[in-house]
Amino acid sequence: MKSIGEVAAQFGLPTHVLRYWEAEGLLAPARAGDRRRYGDADVHRVAAILISKEAGFGLADIRTMLDARSTSERHEVTVRHRERLLVRIARAQAALDMIEGECPHDDIMTCPRFQGLLADRLRSSDAPA
Repeated sequence: MKSIGEVAAQFGLPTHVLRYWEAEGLLAPARAGDRRRYGDADVHRVAAILISKEAGFGLADIRTMLDARSTSERHEVTVRHRERLLVRIARAQAALDMIEGECPHDDIMTCPRFQGLLADRLRSSDAPA
């Protein structure tokens, strides 16, 4: 069993993060008096939370995925997240497209390449939601 300080140090986290995750229902370490004691399963759960956060999941979705009793519950969360992620990727790609390549025009609004990006944005904003 490890202390909160040991687990926090293992992952490079401040201890208040682990306390917050506990308050949010993501962790439930054992207690020895008033001290938290983390077993291997708790440490694995911290690693799973971190991996999920790095993938962009929010704490509520992480809790749902970790506590899900069926693959369909988990699948609902991942499908929702996948859709949000695809939107973020498209926005990031559009930003990259805009900054790649040098435009020789003094006024960017006269650049044919930039005009193409504008046309794409206008088309997508006119699409029914």
